[in-house]
Amino acid sequence: MLLKNRLSHWLLAAAIVTATPALAQKQTAPSDSAVIKQFYDNALTSTKSYEDLRYLTKNIGARLSGSPQAAAAVEWGKQVMDKMGLDRVYVQEVMVPHWVRGDKEIGRILSGQVGSTDVNIAALGSSVGTGETGLTAEVIEVHNFEELEKLGKKKVKGKIVFFNRAFDNTHVHTMNSYRDAVDQRGGGPVAAAKLGAVAVLVRSMANEIQEVPHTGNTRYQDGVDKIPAAAISTKGAEILSKQLKNDPNLKFYMRMTSENLPEVLSYNVIGEIKGTEKPDEIIVVGGHLDSWDLGEGAHDDGTGVVQSMEVLRLFKELGIKPKRTIRAVLFMNEENGLRGGRKYAEEAKAKGEKHIAAIESDAGGFTPRGFGIDGNDAQYAKTLTWKSLLAPYGLHELTRGGGGADIGPLKGQGTVALIGFKPDSQRYFDYHHTDIDTFETVNRREMQLGAASMASLVYLISQYGL
Repeated sequence: MLLKNRLSHWLLAAAIVTATPALAQKQTAPSDSAVIKQFYDNALTSTKSYEDLRYLTKNIGARLSGSPQAAAAVEWGKQVMDKMGLDRVYVQEVMVPHWVRGDKEIGRILSGQVGSTDVNIAALGSSVGTGETGLTAEVIEVHNFEELEKLGKKKVKGKIVFFNRAFDNTHVHTMNSYRDAVDQRGGGPVAAAKLGAVAVLVRSMANEIQEVPHTGNTRYQDGVDKIPAAAISTKGAEILSKQLKNDPNLKFYMRMTSENLPEVLSYNVIGEIKGTEKPDEIIVVGGHLDSWDLGEGAHDDGTGVVQSMEVLRLFKELGIKPKRTIRAVLFMNEENGLRGGRKYAEEAKAKGEKHIAAIESDAGGFTPRGFGIDGNDAQYAKTLTWKSLLAPYGLHELTRGGGGADIGPLKGQGTVALIGFKPDSQRYFDYHHTDIDTFETVNRREMQLGAASMASLVYLISQYGL
């Protein structure tokens, strides 16, 4: 009887396990919150991403498209991901602009009342030079394109137009301050040239009053004279504006030897972990490998590059197999052409690839605040269901509207959601596009928190889709 009872119990237990394999599997699988904690625990106790950033910024340095340093960064990025044991690591050819700054720029206010005052300027990306001897002309100050148009050719011709629209510091999110001011950098030279100006000075894109100039790209237009264009430091802009009020006839001397050279072959660098259940559905996480030639490109965008690679490392090291394919893309030429982002989207479309989400980190390596989501109502609603999993790690901002420059060209290819990683923005424009954007300005823990935040969202999208 005892043997019979034991046999009956064993058969019953076996029947339960056989009948409910999903239940048994669910009991042994880690919960989503447990997986996310693993990401943070590993990221915060590993120095791998920080040492990668150190190498990229200190050993390779500034990485403007077309430069030898940009080529070195491509090789470095491929080698780092090759060592991870990913399913695939490859490069994607892309032709990029090759602009060079030349000699250190000279900017000098020449006032009959005050005398000569040197101020810091930096040529804007893509700008033509002034010639070896430089140029000298009277200055006319404007704050927007409407003011410039009202002046007309008679008052603008032969002069240097000084665009002096400051950041609106009432914005809590400094990206909004940048958005409201940056049009004068991009479109200022063409607008001024159409009215006969000989050069342009643009107030640097920064919240603070600083000595350092902030470069950035500008645009020319076929059929319009290409005139030299430079950023002037915010402190220099304040000085120039004040002196103009007392001496409207003062002149400005500027010397820049920048020039555009023939295009160069470069590459996007891509690493991939194949999905176990839906490998044809792709989640991209990326940053841009190029940087301006000033500084070391640490916050812009060295941190985004190493955070994107860290997402793949975390999955591999923790043995977490994503259901959907994850790609880290190190885009080339975001700063002065966006060729890498466009090429990636072009090839994705040609291959008929299905991207369900793309996450970009290009706002500095500061403390994570959340994500901005450019997607449909259903995608946004699904993201909100994960808020309780993300909030314990400081990710309280899950807002509509987001994305990034490099992932932007994917928009419209199916129902891909474009997601921008949002770190705290208050210090970003202290360093953005300057020679003080260096490794030392990046806090290790803040950057690591960002990588873990991105990995967590990638994991949730991989598990449940959008």
